[in-house]
Amino acid sequence: MQEKIICFLIDDDHDDQEIFSLALNAIDEDIACITANDGVDALNKLRKDRGFTPHFIFLDLNMVRMNGRECLKEIKKIPHLNNIPVIIYSTSTEQKDITETKLLGASDYIVKPPSISILTKRLEQVLRKE
Repeated sequence: MQEKIICFLIDDDHDDQEIFSLALNAIDEDIACITANDGVDALNKLRKDRGFTPHFIFLDLNMVRMNGRECLKEIKKIPHLNNIPVIIYSTSTEQKDITETKLLGASDYIVKPPSISILTKRLEQVLRKE
């Protein structure tokens, strides 16, 4: 039996969290979606709970308290997460954001799409790359 895929979504928009969860569920009901409402909460969970090692981390760029870039830099400092892909999940289509986050260690960049079906297809591409 294959291990259950765990996706960790760090996004301060509850509607986006809901849409993301629905898209993952459409791919496979066995994919777990854990959410954090901002970078500070996410880092607390990732640092304190050594047993929590998601297969994928999806990170919004535009958040209050700690933005996605700052959060990405901090995630990259946590040794047990070194091999976990961090995928930026943002409304920004700016090439500068895409380039900057990849330089900081993001493995991919998803622009938040206008429909759940497009998001589902895009997430499927990311998850199947393993």
